[in-house]
Amino acid sequence: MTADLSQLVKAYDVRGVVPDQWDEPLAELFGAAFVQVTGAAAIVVGHDMRPSSPGLSRAFARGAAARGVDVTEIGLCSTDQLYYASGAFDLPGAMFTASHNPAQYNGIKMCRAGAAPVGQDTGLSDIRELVESWLDSGTPAPSDVTPGTITQRDTLKDYAAYLRGLVDLTSIRPLKVVVDAGNGMGGHTVPTVFEGLPLDLVPMYFELDGTFPNHEANPLDPANLVDLQKRVRAESADLGIAFDGDADRCFVVDENGDPVSPSAITALVAARELAKHPGGTVIHNLITSWSVPEVVREHGGTPVRTRVGHSFIKAEMAESGAIFGGEHSAHYYFRDFWNADTGMLAALHVLAALGGQDTPLSRLVAEYDRYAGSGEINSTVDDQKARLAAIRAAYESREDVTLDELDGLTVTTGDWWFNVRPSNTEPLLRLNTEARDEATMAKVRDEVLEIIRG
Repeated sequence: MTADLSQLVKAYDVRGVVPDQWDEPLAELFGAAFVQVTGAAAIVVGHDMRPSSPGLSRAFARGAAARGVDVTEIGLCSTDQLYYASGAFDLPGAMFTASHNPAQYNGIKMCRAGAAPVGQDTGLSDIRELVESWLDSGTPAPSDVTPGTITQRDTLKDYAAYLRGLVDLTSIRPLKVVVDAGNGMGGHTVPTVFEGLPLDLVPMYFELDGTFPNHEANPLDPANLVDLQKRVRAESADLGIAFDGDADRCFVVDENGDPVSPSAITALVAARELAKHPGGTVIHNLITSWSVPEVVREHGGTPVRTRVGHSFIKAEMAESGAIFGGEHSAHYYFRDFWNADTGMLAALHVLAALGGQDTPLSRLVAEYDRYAGSGEINSTVDDQKARLAAIRAAYESREDVTLDELDGLTVTTGDWWFNVRPSNTEPLLRLNTEARDEATMAKVRDEVLEIIRG
């Protein structure tokens, strides 16, 4: 175990290699620090299927209980199931997962009561500093504290019923859907959520296995969608859905096995939410497609552009009262779900939209997929600031462009835009480009990559 937590603590969670950076004594310290910083009297804790997750989760619970806090353990769950428990019970929560990361990693995603985020500026840095001080000087024993209780509660059926209450699927046409859980928590939640619906479910890799024997549980990487695409075609299915390791994100492929852009899913769900909440605000990060704000305006809503990232989206959701928010990474946030992200609820919206009419998914989403995009392209660089300055210098004198630095550098014209953002944890620049046609997109993409990599 290391006392240097600088690489372990990310923007809104704690994540590292087990056991080199993570072990149960450290998790116990985080449990104690979490309740001290949040001032919680009770918390809820859950974990995914990774081999180290039950032990780390129980250690965190012990550390919290030692500080007089009552702990409800909900056991195996998806991250959005933990958010459900935090919202429904109005308790701070901790979810042990490393999401889509490889098997040797584990971590914690933490939230305040009502699934409100614990971000770098809203408690996470304080938790880190407290743990570091205890590692340096020894954890002070709590004085005159009666230990809290640790109890178990199963929330899966309640979570499923809550989601099903938000989207009406009772009258959809029968659909054949292939679901790739990637040996992650989707294999635990999907059977209960989908139970009794007019769906012919074809399960793939539903066995819970945190070593990920079939492929990484990261559907953002196209290589991890290949099995799903093949199975959709082989089964002549209506669509395919892939979940990441902790099942808080969903990715969709159409009846041809072609991936559907998360921006198109964002626009589709936004249109449905605006039908329920006319005139509402919809959040989108700055690298979602132009189609998202266009669709929001066409359906009478107000689009709000924000930085990339969980904590920024949630903060803007709360401040603006937004009804929905979406990101290019397939995180989807709902006001009706305590402003938290839930891939399962987004999947239910897609099923309801598809099953509520007779056209195939490829035709349905064509309305929301209007432009040519590059996807995110990562480049390793020696000096992030110097490369960003070189890109700015190449474009700032052009009369047809506008530049902004809300998050990295965004350059926009009437026909295309691109954004370049530095990674906070690696020596990378991340490029996203979009244009009105494929040839223009490729030209702009290659021009910018030449500067980045030159």
